[in-house]
Amino acid sequence: MASPPPAEGVRVHWRELPDLVRRAVETRIEDHVAEDQTQPGGFSPGAATRLRTTGGKRIFLKAISVQSNPETPDMHRREAHIVAAMPPDAPVPKLLWTFEESGWVCLGFEDVDGRHPELPWKRTELDRVMASLDELARTLTPPPIIPELASEFVAREFTGWGDFARGSDMALDDWSKRNLERLVRAEARAPSAVEGNTLLHLDLRADNMLIDNREDRVWIVDWPWARVGASWFDIVGMAPSVAMQGGPKPEDLVNRFALMKEADADQVTAVVVGLAGFFMYRAAQPPPPGIPTVRAFQKAQGEVACRWIQERTGWR
Repeated sequence: MASPPPAEGVRVHWRELPDLVRRAVETRIEDHVAEDQTQPGGFSPGAATRLRTTGGKRIFLKAISVQSNPETPDMHRREAHIVAAMPPDAPVPKLLWTFEESGWVCLGFEDVDGRHPELPWKRTELDRVMASLDELARTLTPPPIIPELASEFVAREFTGWGDFARGSDMALDDWSKRNLERLVRAEARAPSAVEGNTLLHLDLRADNMLIDNREDRVWIVDWPWARVGASWFDIVGMAPSVAMQGGPKPEDLVNRFALMKEADADQVTAVVVGLAGFFMYRAAQPPPPGIPTVRAFQKAQGEVACRWIQERTGWR
């Protein structure tokens, strides 16, 4: 079996940042940077760097410029707004400061002494993650902030099958072509299916989690996509990437999540259909500026989600 595409983009390293930006970072941490370690996980084309100062301070820096990708600076601003509102007991690294300098948007977080889950997924680590995600959903219900409703996001973004139907379906396999009308109808039910009262991450994957090296805790990072909706939506959205990266099949994974008991089966199916359409249509488009690797990752998740639809519906 071929290895899944990595969840990695093209990073900017600490020493590639403009001098004014690096000096501004050192001003805020009141020390000089002695060591830097770029973190490859994730698709942002900016900097994602663990910094250690001469005095032993540790900071995690995220920085992006509009030249790298025109949409990402606003995503960094949005993430700062969301993380700043998190309750203190949420397993989310604390936002220390933000600033903008020379066209760069910079966020400084507390640096977690942790690592991403090992891939292929290990059962013990996945169990630990699932328990933490159940606790996180309960912590964020009701939501500490309402940046946007998940139903609004899904109505805008989960339109892939309809987009295929309105254009050319040449990028589709035979199963998708045969079932395209049913897929479009099911996709249309997804927005109402995700209504709820939990602050969701909406981009859960192994590269957005850190397993703490010192305590029994899983930290969730990278929150720019957060929306408010059904408590189970995050797990459904995460399931294709887990299966793609050596974990259990999506149906087996979601059945481990306690809050799935609140979900209606037809609503879950509608969301899986919408998710598959989102991934497959995006995968058929040119890559966004500065993020050349994301389409292969989306396609791999979309293929898993399409198989999941077949398992849930029996459509042939």
